[in-house]
Amino acid sequence: MHGKLNILIVSSEMYPYAKVGGLGDVVSSLPATLKKFGHDVRVVIPRYGSIDIEKSAASVRLESMGVWMGNMEEWCAVFETKSPADVPVYMIEHTHYFDREGLYHDNAMNDYDDNPRRFAFFTRAALQLCKDIGFKPDIVHANDWQTALAPAYLKVWHWNDPVLGGAASLLTIHNVAYQGIYSKEHYDYIGLGWQNFNPEALETYGQVNFLKGGIHFADVVTAVSPTFSKEITSAHGGFGLAPYLSNKGENLMGILNGIDYETWDPSKDPNLPAHFSSKNMKGKRDCKAHLQKSFDLNVDENVALIGAIGRFVDQKGFNLIAEAIEGILNDMHVQFVILGSGESGLQEYFGNLPVRYSGRAGSYIGFDAQRAHLIEAGCDFFLMPSLFEPCGLNQMYSMRYGTLPVVRATGGLEDTVLQYNEATGEGTGFKFSEPNAWALYYTVGLAVATYYDRPAHIKKMKKMAMSMDFSWEKSANKYVEAYNKAIAHKRITDKHSRYYW
Repeated sequence: MHGKLNILIVSSEMYPYAKVGGLGDVVSSLPATLKKFGHDVRVVIPRYGSIDIEKSAASVRLESMGVWMGNMEEWCAVFETKSPADVPVYMIEHTHYFDREGLYHDNAMNDYDDNPRRFAFFTRAALQLCKDIGFKPDIVHANDWQTALAPAYLKVWHWNDPVLGGAASLLTIHNVAYQGIYSKEHYDYIGLGWQNFNPEALETYGQVNFLKGGIHFADVVTAVSPTFSKEITSAHGGFGLAPYLSNKGENLMGILNGIDYETWDPSKDPNLPAHFSSKNMKGKRDCKAHLQKSFDLNVDENVALIGAIGRFVDQKGFNLIAEAIEGILNDMHVQFVILGSGESGLQEYFGNLPVRYSGRAGSYIGFDAQRAHLIEAGCDFFLMPSLFEPCGLNQMYSMRYGTLPVVRATGGLEDTVLQYNEATGEGTGFKFSEPNAWALYYTVGLAVATYYDRPAHIKKMKKMAMSMDFSWEKSANKYVEAYNKAIAHKRITDKHSRYYW
């Protein structure tokens, strides 16, 4: 339908400026690829206190910008820079809202009470910026609950605006469990009209629900994998939003995230002590030895080495790992390395594991990018037993590095990992369905048995895994299809409905 598109991406995270999870990586890589395709793509993020303006080479674009909220006018400044891929990035500066120790919560993991105001303001400011700099988007791409009100603001406030009136909207759900549900006392400030505070749009049991409102108003909703898009329309997978997502019909799409093959390339990764490829795997053995030394494990190239990286939370399955890991270590000839942080009980448990299993288990509490790359490269298997996983990136990084994933068959893990076939030796990993420690234990057992008893199969699987294509080019093309679908949908619905005050 369209050739070149004007695309505004509004997000609470973008690597390398501000990142908590996979959202930051997506909002870095997708615009870079869209720009390569010839589209005019711009990204707007908050200017958090943690962002160093000098290091990010940002300069003032607007010294003062007025943003009208529902019951008051706010003022902010706007900085502009270019991402490493030369994509324009605008940062909304509002010291009271964004100059804090964390993006969403304080260091004690307590959510900020004014999060609904912070992100409603940010979303409105991103749209106001378009008007003030004269950027006329064909599509506004919102991400997760933090910016989910963008489609609502477009339809309620800007339907006849000369700059924003023609913009269609797309909302990407990266994690449906976080919906932005807050007291309705904030609703006058949010300013979307009380007629829209109803169970079909913005209201959930007397509270305002950002994500639900975004789903209602968006022209197209995307989820970050095909299986996840199906799961969120089921009673258990939608966290209460399944009926509203089902109502989107063909305007709910699943698009798998890609990975950045420049950053994640074992043949030239600067974080590794040695490089390797599917044609020459010697460097992987060197990485394994280096990993074992750095985690105080016994250096042994023949032992099955299993890694896990992530947030120590229930969703990521680290409770299942904690239940199963000692049985695995006691019953199987394996080593474990674990990197991550999260719930204090799990941090203490995994932090103490090396004391009880000296030379066989290593852990690092916190996050370290170099260690993460080394784990991906040096391990034989990578464990991801997520209870639900919208897309997941680590399993794709692992395959790129010839490390076979052991995963629960959910969301993007189901879509990206090909189950091992014991008869042919084909596959890229090992999957299980039941979310319990026994299923995890027995699937690790199958992987380890294959490692020792069928080494030719492991070699074949590693080559197959490393040949998989999870590049952003494929995913970005799907997003362009979704953008055009949203534009077409807006044209049809504009003839039949308006969202007046």
